[in-house]
Amino acid sequence: MSQRHLIFDLDGTLVDSAPAILAGFHAVLRQAELTPVLPLGEHLIGPPLLATLARITGSSDPALLQSLADSFKAYYDTEGIGLTQPYSGVDAALQQLGKKNLHLHLATNKRWLPTQRILDQLAWSPLFSSAYAQDKKQPAYANKTAMLADLLAAENIAPASAAYVGDTPEDGQAAAANGLAFIAVDWGYGNFDNWAGASRWMRISSRSDLLQASFLLLND
Repeated sequence: MSQRHLIFDLDGTLVDSAPAILAGFHAVLRQAELTPVLPLGEHLIGPPLLATLARITGSSDPALLQSLADSFKAYYDTEGIGLTQPYSGVDAALQQLGKKNLHLHLATNKRWLPTQRILDQLAWSPLFSSAYAQDKKQPAYANKTAMLADLLAAENIAPASAAYVGDTPEDGQAAAANGLAFIAVDWGYGNFDNWAGASRWMRISSRSDLLQASFLLLND
């Protein structure tokens, strides 16, 4: 197996996007004079925006949710991007992985515009062979499982030669559904304590463990 691939989630895996996202939620709710029906915390990071806004507001009104989403995007795509920072050690890990005959890819529930701006802001765009975001394809991807399936097909990647790196059990489920190995990172927004796992997976707590985990899971 000459070519091996690592596919990364973004929020909670490579970058700490919580400060920007939570500030955006506070701003749009304040502007709309709405009170959240549950605490605004890191547990909200990861799912698609409309689904999260429905949880926060307790509303299923499509017009209200779309209005809030538009306001959130306007905030996040300008002020919010500047608050998004990589986790310590991630940049060095990505640079190291790229030198080890590993092809890097991105698959995130974030929209494509802020994803692209974050990659450019952090000078990461050249590190990734491909990048997939929720709305990069129309209609938008229904979930990570569909996104990963499309990425594998479009980039001609054999599942046995690739692993997905993410911070939530949902990421692990999407990986397993596509026959991918999964690297679960402990520093993000998910919790794997009660997760049954998949057939090929490994849990790590340090960015420096990414290289070893990838080679153990993708060993010929």
